[in-house]
Amino acid sequence: MKAFKLVRLKKDGSLGSLFIGRNKAMPIRKWLKAEYLPTNGFAVRKGWHCTAKKHAPHLKEILSNGEKRVWIEVEIEDFTEYKRPESQGGLWFTANRMKIIRIVNT
Repeated sequence: MKAFKLVRLKKDGSLGSLFIGRNKAMPIRKWLKAEYLPTNGFAVRKGWHCTAKKHAPHLKEILSNGEKRVWIEVEIEDFTEYKRPESQGGLWFTANRMKIIRIVNT
């Protein structure tokens, strides 16, 4: 199933998660398996967090420190749906498997 994910665009052009597992590589066109990474201050929800559309108004795309975030198109497998308020992007998924297809915006 196609979905979208907001990720960090690192200075070297590679992609990384916004919060949990920030230092792990996220290669394009390779299946990535979700890991269980409990992190202080965050609810434990194993899986790649993705949205049904490129919309998550509660998350900034450019931070005050200059960090840039981009939307990527992903393919997901073995996922759970979560209905969130529109102010948080609406329909979300946590997927056990994800493959990055392409960067949608830069």
